[in-house]
Amino acid sequence: MTIQWFPGHMTRARRQIEEKLKLIDVAIELLDARLPASSRNPMIGDILGAKPRLVLLNKSDMADPAVTERWVEKLAAEQVRVLPIDANAGTGVKEILPRAKELMAPKYEAWRKKGMEPRPIRTLIVGIPNVGKSTLINRLAGRAVAATGDRPGVTKGQQWIKFGKEMDLLDTPGILWPKFDDPLVGLRLAATGAIRDEVLHSEDVAFFLAKLLCARYPGVFAERYGIETLPSDLEDPHQVVELLEGIGRRRGAIMSGGKINLAKASDAFLHDLRTGKLGRISLETPDSV
Repeated sequence: MTIQWFPGHMTRARRQIEEKLKLIDVAIELLDARLPASSRNPMIGDILGAKPRLVLLNKSDMADPAVTERWVEKLAAEQVRVLPIDANAGTGVKEILPRAKELMAPKYEAWRKKGMEPRPIRTLIVGIPNVGKSTLINRLAGRAVAATGDRPGVTKGQQWIKFGKEMDLLDTPGILWPKFDDPLVGLRLAATGAIRDEVLHSEDVAFFLAKLLCARYPGVFAERYGIETLPSDLEDPHQVVELLEGIGRRRGAIMSGGKINLAKASDAFLHDLRTGKLGRISLETPDSV
């Protein structure tokens, strides 16, 4: 399965970023802390080149903290400036400006030698759809200046936003890459809502998620749904479907005759993941990708 999904507005967004890049001092790349590798657009590296970059692991409040710590260690070992944050609550957000100033040190020194006064840092915020860019910008600005939503594609164009006197932010629409050669990447992104639900069947995504959680976080099924008996063989699709039907039974996804509406059950299961009702879960680890 090769997933191809590259709407026209993403092509425009890439072109707009490339046009503005010469004005930018520091790039801030937002990743989803639950899936840092899958939520990292490989095109971004090509676009940004050698531009100084700060990587933020957003939604860290929803991710497994032990796994997030391992991701921070891995990225830091690769000489990546990385900071876990929760843009909704503001956790870690105050560290962004000091980290950006650290990246600006060579430019500050060059300005000083020329007798120039420092100006606000021009910062570009990039990331895939639904990773929390607009929420972060609103948190930094202290007011609602960017549209937010629980679906991808809310931000449609670029806008400059002032962050106090020390930073100007350029918001950009989320950009996905043309196709996902690894189907697991597409499924992870779909599970968190980074891809529109119309692109993949919710039953397929829920099937993938059920198998993953059975393997890594089996306790969530008893805690959230009261399901104690899990599949004994995760490679048996009938057992996994029975698990999803059990979720549907407990979430009221029952049709006439007592048959389970699997699509509705799958939607409810994915909604529970996306809203944090399944607990703090990471969909990938440094050694699983």
